Amino acid sequence: MSDSKIVKLVDESSQRSSELPLLSGTLGPACIDIGTLYKDTGHFTYDPGYGSTASTKSAITYIDGDEGVLLYRGYPIEQLAEKSSFLEVAYLLLHGELPNQIQFSSFDHQITHHTMMHESQKNFFQGFHHDAHPMAMLAASVASLSAFYHDDLNVDDPEDRKLAAIRLIAKMPTIAAACYRYSIGWPLRYPRNNLEYVDRFLHMMFEVPSEPLTLSPVAAKALDLLFILHADHEQNASTSTVRLVGSTGANPYASIAAGITALWGPAHGGANEAVLKQLQEIGTADKVETAVNRAKDKNDSFRLMGFGHRVYKNFDPRAKIIREMCHKVLSELGVNDPLLEVAMKLEEAALKDDYFVERKLYPNVDFYSGIIYKALGIPTEMFTVMFAIARTAGWIAHWIEQHETPGARIGRPRQIYTGSDVRNYIPTDKR
Repeated sequence: MSDSKIVKLVDESSQRSSELPLLSGTLGPACIDIGTLYKDTGHFTYDPGYGSTASTKSAITYIDGDEGVLLYRGYPIEQLAEKSSFLEVAYLLLHGELPNQIQFSSFDHQITHHTMMHESQKNFFQGFHHDAHPMAMLAASVASLSAFYHDDLNVDDPEDRKLAAIRLIAKMPTIAAACYRYSIGWPLRYPRNNLEYVDRFLHMMFEVPSEPLTLSPVAAKALDLLFILHADHEQNASTSTVRLVGSTGANPYASIAAGITALWGPAHGGANEAVLKQLQEIGTADKVETAVNRAKDKNDSFRLMGFGHRVYKNFDPRAKIIREMCHKVLSELGVNDPLLEVAMKLEEAALKDDYFVERKLYPNVDFYSGIIYKALGIPTEMFTVMFAIARTAGWIAHWIEQHETPGARIGRPRQIYTGSDVRNYIPTDKR
């Protein structure tokens, strides 16, 4: 990290000025440190959506949207997707380094032996209507963990922070599967700790007491890959929410629950659910051309979901990785689904059409992840829940990093006030 002074910023009306340091990280553009701007000039900055604002310093994830680069702790996502596993990636995000065999064995053991929900928490689901959205149940259930583990909630204690991280990564699949099974009237399943992380989750999702579950190896591999790709993505809306809530001193379960609710939005984690809903609206493969033409018509408000990305201006590296797995899943599972035919036709059209190619509106990770989830038999309303399972690793890594950063302050954005000027109260009988 290096600093250098830049030219003074001068307010000509008041002749007040400020010298703003230029901060440089390991990679990426330098940032103007405006921390003293208001004190020096009496002015704030205005940046709707924080598109040009760095809210924190972080060593976890790096994105270069122009070049299509995504790094976890310096490791390219392509290498991790090919050679690693989700649980190893979770360790990397939390600890900053890849584990050796002894470290990973210990981490795996801790995760495996914290998978159970408290028996009383199972009763929590009885308070929901049977058709409640799984994300509503997930957010509430995760927030309730602070009631079950209130003796270990000292956010200033490194051991309590570590234990919370283990519990969240371990229990999130158990809670997620319980949300799904409750919504369809199935009995909740205990985790089978003789299975690996992803296989254990799939068994909790789909196994019934009356018969064993046989899974295709490609299903677990595909889901593990999706978990890796979704594990973290820098200062997105949900991660920023976790950090903002965490900055107040809120416990980790409340902070992660807040991240879950942020992820629920269709412009964020709900995008893959929106993709499948749009495919249902298109209906059949022969209607794809009409949908594409509508998307190209500037006078039509219709937009194709799952194409392009706010950060990646060229291509989404995660989409390039998952595209291959998507086609492998469809091929090996032999899924015959009209909606998947619509999706493949839409992908083909977008990759060849000049309108999409020139604007670099390529299928993104939400497009392919939704297709894979559907091929694996995961219902649409569970798509964002799957995202939350994976992103928990990144969320808690950011929450811990925030608490380990000296001098961290509570988040407090400012505003431009556009309401009424000062006015006097008028009694009711005179209005």
